Amino acid sequence: MSQQSANPLAQGKTVMGLTPEKLDTVRIGFIGLGVRGYNYHLKNFLKMDGVRVTALCDTDQKSLQNSVNYVTSLGLPKPATFSGSDFAYRGMLERDDVDIVIISTPWKWHCPMAVDAMESGKHAFVEVPMATSIEECWKMVDASERNQRHCMMMENVNYGRDELMVLNMVRQGLFGELLHGEAAYIHELRWQMKEIERKTGSWRTYWHTRHNGNLYPTHGLGPVAQYMNINKGDRFDFVTSTSSPALGRARYAKEHFPADHERNQLNFIAGDMNTSVIKTIKGRTIVVQHDTTSPRPYSRHNLIQGTNGIFAGFPNRIAVEKAPAEIQAIYDRTYQQDLADWKASGKQGRKPSPASFHSWDSDLDKWYNKFDHPLWKRLGDSAKGAGHGGMDFIMAYRIIYCLRNGEPLDQDVYDGAAWSSIFPLSAESVADRSNSKNIPDFTRGAWKTGKPLGIVT
Repeated sequence: MSQQSANPLAQGKTVMGLTPEKLDTVRIGFIGLGVRGYNYHLKNFLKMDGVRVTALCDTDQKSLQNSVNYVTSLGLPKPATFSGSDFAYRGMLERDDVDIVIISTPWKWHCPMAVDAMESGKHAFVEVPMATSIEECWKMVDASERNQRHCMMMENVNYGRDELMVLNMVRQGLFGELLHGEAAYIHELRWQMKEIERKTGSWRTYWHTRHNGNLYPTHGLGPVAQYMNINKGDRFDFVTSTSSPALGRARYAKEHFPADHERNQLNFIAGDMNTSVIKTIKGRTIVVQHDTTSPRPYSRHNLIQGTNGIFAGFPNRIAVEKAPAEIQAIYDRTYQQDLADWKASGKQGRKPSPASFHSWDSDLDKWYNKFDHPLWKRLGDSAKGAGHGGMDFIMAYRIIYCLRNGEPLDQDVYDGAAWSSIFPLSAESVADRSNSKNIPDFTRGAWKTGKPLGIVT
């Protein structure tokens, strides 16, 4: 199927707002128990009430045994195990004591494993990106609709404290009408090239030799899309993309591997920096960047601009034209004190000015006091030390809460498909002199009436 082909005919009814039967106890099977599956998923889900781990699957015996040992060390029953081949997971899917499947495997397996899980009557929760082609996106949408099973891409950044605070700000109208967002995954990961036999670099390195585009768009894009109610009142329309030269990984290989090493034989084509611009149906714009090669500080940008002001992350800062009354009162007191100090000093230096949108406010304590998300107020202490600043814990909590209470998930298959689609479409655009590429409407029109995510407690 061409990336630009028409939307396929629906094979089932929409899963927008899907609420399947409640699960008093959520019985979980895990596929993929490396660093991600073990440290950030298995350990966090086992902290939740109403959870049983009934099955584990990995082709790597060491990872599998580590996970078995962890479960039993908690005094819990030993889960069934599956290994021995790439398709051993299908044995797990035949079991009737597995309700949901957590998929933390290399990218090429996300789609087939999630589809197989849904065809087996299980809910699928899959690591990012959900898919690597438009065809895979549609396969996952179709399987979810056909089987009426959840398929959620586990975009953990949507559950970060800062991202949820900004969502709360947006929902309360702080920034006015939204106009523009910026998102990124800027994370120097050249060192993963040294992972030859095991771990992420053993397979992820090769994606840089196959595609020139935004290889990993969802960490920054997910929260911005949620601020803008993408698929729930607005949707992505088209994307335009361009890439810088691909220089950094070949240079790194030359410096860190022998001349005849396999890493020095690779042809890296993914531009070190990819910049893509998304236009939404409502006319909003989103800049999305990807760079896992350049030596520079980590950033996801996390910027949202509206008619009343702006929030920008990394570092966090905010500027608004009209501040809430209690925060404006703090600004006024600070200005009066600064003015008094200036006068007492004999008017040395520049005269203080009242706070305004012309200057960034980087002191966010007062903003957290007003807008910190209820989930973080209630669960923040429990989330400490639980991975990626606690966002993995909050995500696991919400997944289990929704499943046990029969509520719609915070993210659905349409979100995962839309956010992941920027990967293949950006590569198409780069290859076509940055001409724009249409982004499919994976909701088949349901975005027009979809209910935006509220401020859950």
